[in-house]
Amino acid sequence: MEIHVKRFEELTLDELYRLLQLRAEVFVVEQNCPYQDVDGTDRHAVQVFGTMDGEIVACLRVYLWPDGNAAIGRVVNSMKVRGTGVGKQLMLEGIRVARELYPGKRCLIHSQCYAIPFYEKCGFSVAYEFDEFLEDGIPHRMMEMML
Repeated sequence: MEIHVKRFEELTLDELYRLLQLRAEVFVVEQNCPYQDVDGTDRHAVQVFGTMDGEIVACLRVYLWPDGNAAIGRVVNSMKVRGTGVGKQLMLEGIRVARELYPGKRCLIHSQCYAIPFYEKCGFSVAYEFDEFLEDGIPHRMMEMML
């Protein structure tokens, strides 16, 4: 997998289209969860994405919340690469980017509850000051790490 790290303004129109297409394929169609994915955050986020044979197979975004905490979100893999280690490889690159951009900051993620073990393997822990919550009808927990 080839990993790419780009700010919004560095993305080609084709890359942006394919990122949004992958996110909709998984979050909206596969998870049957209609929600507003295009939320304005991409404009100030750094996109980290992986390609294989020219196809985007995994992506995430790194950004700063208005409260000063860093965040990694919209973490997604295409079905064809699940279970291959691509997700962890991309997540570790996302953490590296977050550390480079926001050293010493707290980094938060909204983890779907089933994915907590994955994020723990990447170094995150459940932020117990936050209760489990529903986001778009799916149970989530807030997770954290210090960058």
